[in-house]
Amino acid sequence: MLADRLRAALPDLPPQLAAAGRYLAAHPFEAATRSMRQFAQGSGASPASCTRLAQALGFPGWEALRAAAIEEQRQPAPYSRRASAGAGLPALLAAERQNLEALAGLELTPAAATLHAAPRIHVAGFRSCLAVATLLHYQLRLFRPETVLLAEAALDLDLGRLHAGEALVLTGFAPYSRASLAAFAAAREAGLATVVLADSPAAPIAAGATHLLCFGTATPAFFPSLAAATALAQALAAAVFTLGGEPARIRLREAEARLAQLAAYLPEPEAA
Repeated sequence: MLADRLRAALPDLPPQLAAAGRYLAAHPFEAATRSMRQFAQGSGASPASCTRLAQALGFPGWEALRAAAIEEQRQPAPYSRRASAGAGLPALLAAERQNLEALAGLELTPAAATLHAAPRIHVAGFRSCLAVATLLHYQLRLFRPETVLLAEAALDLDLGRLHAGEALVLTGFAPYSRASLAAFAAAREAGLATVVLADSPAAPIAAGATHLLCFGTATPAFFPSLAAATALAQALAAAVFTLGGEPARIRLREAEARLAQLAAYLPEPEAA
């Protein structure tokens, strides 16, 4: 695997190549989807350094490295093969920081405007992405009560209730679940706008999406990181709320009042 080659080579690489290597480890989808010049610009390295990095990893040149990255995106390795016994907290935090910083350039307004205009928003995420979808669904429902969370257990029934003009927000990363592909295909066939949160522009759930928002999943741990996907979901919900203006604020206050009435939370301790 490309990640294995990087872990083996990084300790012996000169500083400039090591920096490019760490960027490659944190952004493997960029190596698969961008030209060498574009990757070099994003990483802060020179094209010549990218070529030398590829050769240091055992490839004839950048195109061979890129081909390996593309193949890994198509056929992700089992989590058990990604495990790194030396993945300590500092390495994990460094990878998460890079994943989060990569979100800074995303423009959320077009996707948020599509969701704001939709009469109903369907939210979907399956298997590990269910956590991200559930969070997004909960936050949107606070001011958009007609928001619906698609359930894998009754997916065939949920997909039968999709209507043209509505919107679907779908989250997924490699390996992509069959349920996510089914939801995306059904939404497109029914005429829904689609906002896809994915780990790569080459993701099968991204082809033909109305809006695509990419997040990184790189981590030295065995399971892909969800930190950037969670942050992206929260930012998207906030952007939709902002576009909702005063009506959204009124619905949010009403939701908060209901939660207070139901005693959903413990009371705040009294000040001494």
